[in-house]
Amino acid sequence: MNIDIIPINPWQENTYILSDESKECVIIDPGCLSPEEREYVAKFIADNDYKPVRLLQTHMHLDHVFGSQFVADKYNLKLEAHKDDEFWGEQTVEYAANFGMQLDSNPPAIGNYLNEGDKVKFGNSELEVLHVPGHSPGGIVFYSEADKIAIVGDVLFKESIGRADLPGGDFDTLVSAIKAKLLVLDDDVKVYPGHGPESTIGHERTNNPFLT
Repeated sequence: MNIDIIPINPWQENTYILSDESKECVIIDPGCLSPEEREYVAKFIADNDYKPVRLLQTHMHLDHVFGSQFVADKYNLKLEAHKDDEFWGEQTVEYAANFGMQLDSNPPAIGNYLNEGDKVKFGNSELEVLHVPGHSPGGIVFYSEADKIAIVGDVLFKESIGRADLPGGDFDTLVSAIKAKLLVLDDDVKVYPGHGPESTIGHERTNNPFLT
């Protein structure tokens, strides 16, 4: 599986494009905010001859959904996320105003609910959905056992974890969920977070001060 990472928007959010030899791809957490950022993502997809077939969200915080309506419209895709984050999508415009940002609209309504254990298939590849709440109530991780990767959103970072003080967040829930769902994975599973550099499960198990 090929993993393209596009850090974007004022929060330097990692937008992910996962593809394989079929050229089908999934777009995860499109954070493209400005017209220039959206054009860049669309050109990147076109230049690589990718065919977007699914729009996935690890969670629905505003910096991860800035470009969701754009992607849904351009590629005729339904937004797929966990139901417990639905309220975040519905409040995006209102919440962005707290940062002095004027958005045209909320992201699309969730068109397909993703739950623990669901399989997300595209091309010749498959991702398993892991529900890891605590940063947001509907936080999910996209895990490929075959490719040893986990797209974790803002649940886990290199030697840190996601903040738990936003509505629906809970520190104890987050730490417990990480330990139960992620630290049980193999040491060599690569962790791809919503911001910042990648890591591995083994590195986080031994070096993350929140988890030791």
